[in-house]
Amino acid sequence: MPGRTSARPSSPSGPPHKTSSQKLSSRKTTTVSAVDIPDEGPSTSLRMRICEVFGDAQKSTAGHRKSATSLRKIQEECCYVFPPVRGQKKQEDEFGEDDFNVEVARCVIRLMGVKKSEGVGDRLVKFLGLFLRRATDKDAALATDTEAEETQTLPETPSTRLTSHILSILLPLLGSKEKVVRYRATQLVAHIINSLDSVDDEYYRLIRMGLLKRVRDKEPMIRVQAVLGLGRLAGNETEEDQDNDDSDNEEASGLLRKLLEVLQDDPSADVRRSLLLNLPLTPTTLPFLLERARDTDPAIRRALYSRLLPALGDFRHLSLSMREKLLRWGLRDRDENVRKATGRLFRERWIDDCAGSSKVTNGMSPEQGASPSMDSLLELLERIDVVNSAAGNGVATEAMKDFWSGRPDYRDGISFDDTFWDRLTPESVFVARSFNDFCKDGEVSRLESMAEDKMPEVTRLAVFLQQYTNDLINCIRYNNAMSEGEEEENSAEREFIVEQLLHIAKLLDYTDEIGRRRMFSLLRETLAIEELPEEITRLVVEVLRGVCGSEAAGEREFCGIVLEAIAEVHDNVASEELMADNEDESFHSAHSELSHSTPTKAKSGGSSNGEHGDNSEIDEAKAIREIVINMKCLHIAQCMLQNVEGDLQQNIHLATMLNNLVVPAVRSHEAPIRERGLLCLGLCCLLDQALADENLSLFLHCFTKGHDSLQVSALHILCDILTTHPQLVKAETIDPAFRKSVYKIFSKGLKAAHAPEVQSSATTALCKLMLTSVVRDEDLLKQLVILFFDPATKENAAVTQALSYFLPVFCHSKRENMEMMAMAAAGIVHTQVSLADEMDEEDEAVGASAVGNMLVDWTDARNLVVQDAAAASWNEAREKEVKTVNGDVHLSLADSLLERALTQGCSSKLPRSVASEDTHNGAGEERKVLLTMIGKIYVTPNSTREKLRAVNDLVVEAIDEKVATDATTRNALNKLNLALTRVLGEADTVQLSLEGHGADQTLAGNTNEVEAALEVDATEGKAVTQGQDTLLEELLDGEGDDV
Repeated sequence: MPGRTSARPSSPSGPPHKTSSQKLSSRKTTTVSAVDIPDEGPSTSLRMRICEVFGDAQKSTAGHRKSATSLRKIQEECCYVFPPVRGQKKQEDEFGEDDFNVEVARCVIRLMGVKKSEGVGDRLVKFLGLFLRRATDKDAALATDTEAEETQTLPETPSTRLTSHILSILLPLLGSKEKVVRYRATQLVAHIINSLDSVDDEYYRLIRMGLLKRVRDKEPMIRVQAVLGLGRLAGNETEEDQDNDDSDNEEASGLLRKLLEVLQDDPSADVRRSLLLNLPLTPTTLPFLLERARDTDPAIRRALYSRLLPALGDFRHLSLSMREKLLRWGLRDRDENVRKATGRLFRERWIDDCAGSSKVTNGMSPEQGASPSMDSLLELLERIDVVNSAAGNGVATEAMKDFWSGRPDYRDGISFDDTFWDRLTPESVFVARSFNDFCKDGEVSRLESMAEDKMPEVTRLAVFLQQYTNDLINCIRYNNAMSEGEEEENSAEREFIVEQLLHIAKLLDYTDEIGRRRMFSLLRETLAIEELPEEITRLVVEVLRGVCGSEAAGEREFCGIVLEAIAEVHDNVASEELMADNEDESFHSAHSELSHSTPTKAKSGGSSNGEHGDNSEIDEAKAIREIVINMKCLHIAQCMLQNVEGDLQQNIHLATMLNNLVVPAVRSHEAPIRERGLLCLGLCCLLDQALADENLSLFLHCFTKGHDSLQVSALHILCDILTTHPQLVKAETIDPAFRKSVYKIFSKGLKAAHAPEVQSSATTALCKLMLTSVVRDEDLLKQLVILFFDPATKENAAVTQALSYFLPVFCHSKRENMEMMAMAAAGIVHTQVSLADEMDEEDEAVGASAVGNMLVDWTDARNLVVQDAAAASWNEAREKEVKTVNGDVHLSLADSLLERALTQGCSSKLPRSVASEDTHNGAGEERKVLLTMIGKIYVTPNSTREKLRAVNDLVVEAIDEKVATDATTRNALNKLNLALTRVLGEADTVQLSLEGHGADQTLAGNTNEVEAALEVDATEGKAVTQGQDTLLEELLDGEGDDV
């Protein structure tokens, strides 16, 4: 064992030797000559031994422990004095601690030039970190407690001095001009501070300052290593240190605050991911870390759910809203791996946290294996607030679906006995509902049989449903009848229980006639209860539709039962009003007899005023109650109409409801009744085209004169009607003025920037109609494209998202859609350039060149998803054979662009002396964009020959009239001219060969035409180019002289 520190003087280290460093490199190409290495002097035995250890370490990480042990022995020989051992020959060369430190630092310097792509450098960095950690631990074990008490600081050992010596060499290299040197220096410094428990205070400040500068390095790989080191240092800073920091001093300001800024703003995903996994988990950093669940990089989002959140500890320390957001963001992520990581977190980690607390409550050890526990599952659902998170499109349904698919032990071990159904809670009933949904949605017969075995039959479920429905209605009636000062009962949980039972009833098998009749009578009675909430009413109607059967007779029975319930609800109100009138009459008769016995003017006057006030209050209460009941009846009718598909005229129940309920509601003077009646009328129009044709003008009027919410409803109704009955606007017999009025409604909706909901509804509706080819209008398509590029639309996320999906899908789905876009392209560019000139400099408008590039891409026939007969065929084996794509769409685009460029409004024929001045105005910018788009046209011999010649004539005209005023646009025109000439030559060759003519004459004539078309004007001082290949190279370069 080493005894004491060596007192002998260390031998002076000679200059480094160049040849001994070759052992660090596996190949000669792994180093970069970043610095000039001076002469290192003669090689010593110590150098050879250390280089041999480093040479072994760079080969593989498997031998790092052995290499670290060997290097530690060399260090002990140099730094400690050992007692002599018998039989051991005395070494001739004796080296001290400084010699060892110099030789190790010499190898470290050789590491600085190794590129990032070489694995040798990473292996040596890991080896150095391992060696320093093990050497520091051994030196600390040798230091006595007395030395630590005397110094009151970290004892100085050979390993700490070696670490300081290496850091003194690395820190100046952090600011090197060579990125490889900066990278390796930053990497090694970060690895050292992550490997050791403590660093000298002097070097701690220098490391912190140097790494903070590297956080702003232009190379992402260097910033990654810098944040790896600073993440370890950030945990050592206290809140007091951050408060005392001077914000004006960059090096002394709060380290943690700077790292959080980098986490939010750094453009490199690797940097953000490294910070996500290395920042300390504190209340200050936790919100910034959790918001990375919305990061643009899927690897960062996956790391959050798979690594950070499991390491966070008990999820119950998070707030309720944060738990719900994390589940919703993760389970609905677009990346499949993120969704899998979120589901695994929910069904494994979070359920284990709840199971651990249950074990502690029951006196068990939390480390014991977590067996399926209903209590744990119920607590987990309670922690995510299942009442709110499962309502509507909540995330709890998706979470439990993933839970049942990933936990077969819970599927097999769970049971629903009578005690379970008698004591339902929101969490327990949701467990039953989610389990039933999972088993019925799957295609595995075993799961369906499992649901049949564990779920109650229809009759028993009807009993439970009636029990909890009565409990809910009694609670609602108690809350409505209670006086001031009394505490309301919580009806939300009771309502949730009834909703989940109805969800279970929707998927039951009603082949059992006894159970079907029991459920049918229960739903019929429940639907007639006027206090029933709207969501439960909707579910009752849907379940009743399934109970009645899917055939036409079942649909008629369903409509009749619902209309009876509506009549019963309305009759209950009428009977109550009649009883109230009888009571008032008896009261007034008694009051009149009393007043006749004591007739006084004052009393009679006072009683008449009081009676008038009471009557007005009664009338107002009656009016409000009548509105509420009418709204209830209309809502039941709306739910019924959403569940029928038959013809309106063939169903007498629907016709009766239309005439007696819907039409009077539309004519009502009360706005809520009128709007709901409008929705019901729209649903009726979906069942009858003649009715839709009669009332289409009514919906147009509602959009024109209505408020924002009514306009949104009118747009939805119009979209549904036109989708169901497209002949209302597509038929040839339709009046063009009427069709124009329909299109005008959508045009107004697109321009409603003051009402974002109206604008988004109009955009979504029009996109659906155009995708289904119901609406085909070039002006509306132009408005959609301009709206997509409008800077004012970026705040309306619904519009931007709808258009970003619609435009490429619309163009790439059909050739006819591409042709429509090609015809509108020139007008779109003109409008975009005009709008850009009118905008302020502060508005971030999309460049006209970017618009042109997207238009060219949208009209490229090679992007068609389904090629038409002109570009695809099938062989005898029914395999698809793609031919050369027909390029007529791009030719149509080129034709419209050239026509626009040759018009006076766009291209005024100015002399060259003032041409440069014209390029600064809107016309010059528009012409430049149009001609730049010309250079990206796809030309193919498979195109129509007439279109090829027509476009070629326009190109020649544009060249002759010198429309292009700069080198880029002239090159674009000449490039298209060359392509068209060649393609026309190939087409002529094919045609002549088919007609029996000689190909040689055609080719010769084609060559002469090309050479004539490519002659250069010698008056401009440019060389005359006649070789086709040389000219093509200049045109493709785009930076040559004017041609």
